[in-house]
Amino acid sequence: MDSRLFALADAEKSLIVDFVVKTLSPEQAHELIARGECDVVDVRELREWSKGHLPGARLVSFDSLRQSPKSALPRDGVIFVCAAGVRSQAAAKVAAESGLSNVYNLTGGTRSWVNAGLPLVRESA
Repeated sequence: MDSRLFALADAEKSLIVDFVVKTLSPEQAHELIARGECDVVDVRELREWSKGHLPGARLVSFDSLRQSPKSALPRDGVIFVCAAGVRSQAAAKVAAESGLSNVYNLTGGTRSWVNAGLPLVRESA
């Protein structure tokens, strides 16, 4: 197959994945979480997680997710979270590429969550 066709196929796949990943504001994410409609997956590192994370979130580092997305994501309907929204966007794309169809990214990450006046859970010392 011509390398140009591979490039075109990759570009088309990327567009489809970008369409599958939905972005959420902190308020929209809070509403979905309150209704229990989504699994919340924080893709930061443990040291970041310990400083504060969304209520009900579970920690799955981005590296762990990339290595084994199917085992890290047991159900569809996942909101991905990181500090600023960059790693979580990449994680959402990994999830979409692995077959999930209800995939969300929290725009601005935990920073936007806090700026919206929403609470973080902090680990006690």
